[in-house]
Formats: sequence, C-alpha cells, structure tokens
Amino acid sequence: MPRHRISDISRLLGVSDDTIRRWISSGAVKAFQDDQHVLRVDGASLAGHLLAQQHDHVGLEDGSRSQSARNHIQGIVTAIRSDPVMSQVDLVAGNSRIVSLISTEAVEALGLEVGSIAVARVKATNVSLELPVTS
Repeated sequence: MPRHRISDISRLLGVSDDTIRRWISSGAVKAFQDDQHVLRVDGASLAGHLLAQQHDHVGLEDGSRSQSARNHIQGIVTAIRSDPVMSQVDLVAGNSRIVSLISTEAVEALGLEVGSIAVARVKATNVSLELPVTS
C-alpha cells in the first residue's frame, strides 16, 4: 500500500501542506504515522479523494486548455484497468488527468497500483496548442 509524505503530495498536486492536512482532518484522506513518527498519506485513499473531486475538464480552471505540458509529468495513479495483454492507467497531476495505455506486463513490472506515484513521459511528433475561450 503506497504511503507518501505530505510535502511530496502537496508539491505534486500544487496545493499547500495545510490543504493536505485539512483533507486528513476531515476524513477525506487517510494518513498513518510510520516507524519514525512521520505522517504519511495513504495513496489509495488520496486517489479516491482526487477522483471524487476531479472536474469534467482538463486544463485550466476556467475549462480552457492553453497550458503546454512538459514532457515529464509526475502524478498519482487513480485507476488501472487491465486485461491479459494491455492496461489503461489513469494518472492525476494537479487538475489534469493523463491516461496511458501500456502492457499489463509493464504495469506488473513497475509494481503500479492505485495510489502509486508515477511519472508520465510524453513523446509526441505532433503537439497541438489552442487559445483560451474568450467571452
């Protein structure tokens, strides 16, 4: 069961440590103290909270998609759907959802599970950009 430091999760999601602590205090996210008495966030619980809070849009908070992503995007695995050959892995990074189709063998070799921290590496020959919607 993946467990992560509050500071790592807050940096990863672009929120303050206090926000993560409020999620823990409210019971929205589970946390445990490790052997060194460091509070660690339960990855699966965090993934469930992120899915519940996820918006229907990807990109900026106003729904536009003018951001350009870097080619390495770190996030939390929120879902894995596997068949014998291929798997769909959903990753949440900030308010963005990234979906990767990889072999089930790769999922197993990486030890990916809901709540794991993973890095999406994007390699594309075509990148589209669009301007925000103006009113």
